[in-house]
Amino acid sequence: MKTFEQIAELEKRYLLGTYNRYPIVLTRGKGVFLYDLEDRRYLDFVAGLGVNALGHAHPRIVKTIREQAGKLIHVSNLYYHEYQGALAEKLCTLAGSSFGGSSMGTSRAFFSNSGTEAIEGSIKLARLAGHRSGGEAKCRLVALRGSYHGRTFGALSLTGQEKHRKGFEPLLEEVTFVAQNDIEGLRAAVNDNTCAIVLEPIFGEGGIHECSVEFLQGCRAAADRHRAALIFDEIQCGLGRTGTMFAFQSFGVTPDMVAIAKPIAAGLPLGAFLAKEEFASAISPGQHGTTFGGGPLACRVALEFLAIMEEEKLLNNVNKVGAYLQQELKVVVAKSAAAKEVRGRGFIQGINLAIPARPIVDEALAEGVLFNSTQDTVLRFLPPYLLEEKHVDKGIRVLKKLLRKKRKAA
Repeated sequence: MKTFEQIAELEKRYLLGTYNRYPIVLTRGKGVFLYDLEDRRYLDFVAGLGVNALGHAHPRIVKTIREQAGKLIHVSNLYYHEYQGALAEKLCTLAGSSFGGSSMGTSRAFFSNSGTEAIEGSIKLARLAGHRSGGEAKCRLVALRGSYHGRTFGALSLTGQEKHRKGFEPLLEEVTFVAQNDIEGLRAAVNDNTCAIVLEPIFGEGGIHECSVEFLQGCRAAADRHRAALIFDEIQCGLGRTGTMFAFQSFGVTPDMVAIAKPIAAGLPLGAFLAKEEFASAISPGQHGTTFGGGPLACRVALEFLAIMEEEKLLNNVNKVGAYLQQELKVVVAKSAAAKEVRGRGFIQGINLAIPARPIVDEALAEGVLFNSTQDTVLRFLPPYLLEEKHVDKGIRVLKKLLRKKRKAA
């Protein structure tokens, strides 16, 4: 087996320099733990940036991958296979049973390879539908400052953070940004030429900031008033992470389209967006497509993921242990001058620090815990849905220890 230095040097020589990786090589995982080259164990609060919701090497997922890989991996979308329609039906059914008795109603799914492609497809569909209802001028998009939607040009055009956009302009020009939870600013930005309002109900990369229910209701009303699509980006906060299957069900405001990805295929590349029939009907064969999206392997694994979620009652665990995590993080804030605020819910939470977060992440490696930092001062928690209270206790002990260490050093 290669050494850490050999592996790092090979990447340094041959990969584009787009990531600052942490100085460990991970070789295997089991449940909520990962292991490195020396077989040191790490408690995982990152879950592959929200992808590994079932932890690592879940036996049912391993079994499903082995079985399906021995039968059929890829056929392209020129042909039918038995799993894509079944997965679309399952997702549309889950989305149709939403908070407060509201529903997406009849909806359709499109499968992509990733979350950013799901966003691209949703805004393409919104423009098609906009042109059908309001002519070529109905093409403008409204997004939120501080948001993050992905790295491709359409998704990047909707991302309201200069650090991600800088160097890649010009992007789409028909995008207006408003502040999160600024209802008056939203009303001023949306007009009859708006084809879509695009937002994350909870900012993920943007620092775990929630949209208020009142703001989401205002978005719904503005979209209805101007015949625009309301699109929720639930790539990070959806599929169980808030304690409901879709995040919009936690807020009681139903979008016209919802983009999902990360945990859906338990680590295999798969994304999707769901769209209400009134928008889905705007597209016709040949106007959008994908080579790899919706293949038999990924779709069968996604069906197994959803079955495991239901049969193991993992939403109950997300709510129970997520509440315990928030309670313990609030204790940290109450007792440490280096911690300022806890944000989020379920298994998408963040603690805002009064100090840089990256050094805490670096030092936690030596303690056997994987944390993640975003927006300079936020520790972000996206753990597997299998996390237990005893795991929270270990993570909090390490966090407290490192914050005390920083205080003494100051």
